[in-house]
Amino acid sequence: MKKVFISTTSFAKDDMRPLEFLRKEGFEVCMNPLGRKLAENEIIGFLTDVDFLIAGTESLTRKVFESAKKLRIISRCGAGMDNVDIQAATEFGIKIYNTPYGPILAVAELTIGLILDLLRKITLADCEVKAGIWKKRMGNLLHEKKVGVVGFGKIGQKIAELLTPFGVDISYHDIHDKQSLLCSFKKMDDLLSWADIVTLHCTASADGKPIIGENELKRMKKTAFLINTSRGGLVDESALYRALSRGHLSGVALDVFEQEPYNGPLMKLENVVLTPHIGSYAKEARVEMEIQAVENLLKGLRNCGIKEFRDYEL
Repeated sequence: MKKVFISTTSFAKDDMRPLEFLRKEGFEVCMNPLGRKLAENEIIGFLTDVDFLIAGTESLTRKVFESAKKLRIISRCGAGMDNVDIQAATEFGIKIYNTPYGPILAVAELTIGLILDLLRKITLADCEVKAGIWKKRMGNLLHEKKVGVVGFGKIGQKIAELLTPFGVDISYHDIHDKQSLLCSFKKMDDLLSWADIVTLHCTASADGKPIIGENELKRMKKTAFLINTSRGGLVDESALYRALSRGHLSGVALDVFEQEPYNGPLMKLENVVLTPHIGSYAKEARVEMEIQAVENLLKGLRNCGIKEFRDYEL
């Protein structure tokens, strides 16, 4: 019996079909028992005798692959691959798949929600009312704002599409100058100084350094808003705290962090909205991603020449 370890913490909570299908097809399924993102030493322990992994956001390093002697396929339940040492996996003969389309709309809609939250101070107003403070704070319209999208892949393009009816002016920065009817390309420095709202939707830099550090924050307008629903580590959180503490930037929303769970000084600031990495956590999106992850695992088995696995569609 082939053994599958599922490291994601929410797998099959809203729809049992992916899990039931794996068991029906004879897989021994082991779930993450800790209910949180696994550290490197923890994932190493769980993969000792595992053939296949349905992965979340834990770090899958060379050290992990050196220990996982039986591991043949990783099916990532999500789009991002920054957490996987792809070169090392390839050297060890491990096939890797992901689900790039599942989280697009969920992340895009969360981003729009966070933008509106910051502009109208919704979270702050909610906290104050619940604390017995009846204070009507003045917010801003999204209409006619300049929005800079950093990273113009599938999610960045979907955000531009969703923002268009609000009557905003959209520009983007990407490593490639992509053709778009919705917005124009700007160099990074130009985009940061131009935008009223900057939202990040890119992969990590090759050297792992933040793309928004102290210098980049200084280039942004004092009145600007910053949103990151993409990757932890894209923003230097210490520099961000210093900027906010001296009144630079009107507000920030973060769904991802350098270290998760987050427990840092940004929690003390009233113009910061923090969410616990829930970009893909819309039921419809999660179910679709889980189904795709199982289908990708079976595709990997067929590509490995295991004949008893046919083409399945859940």
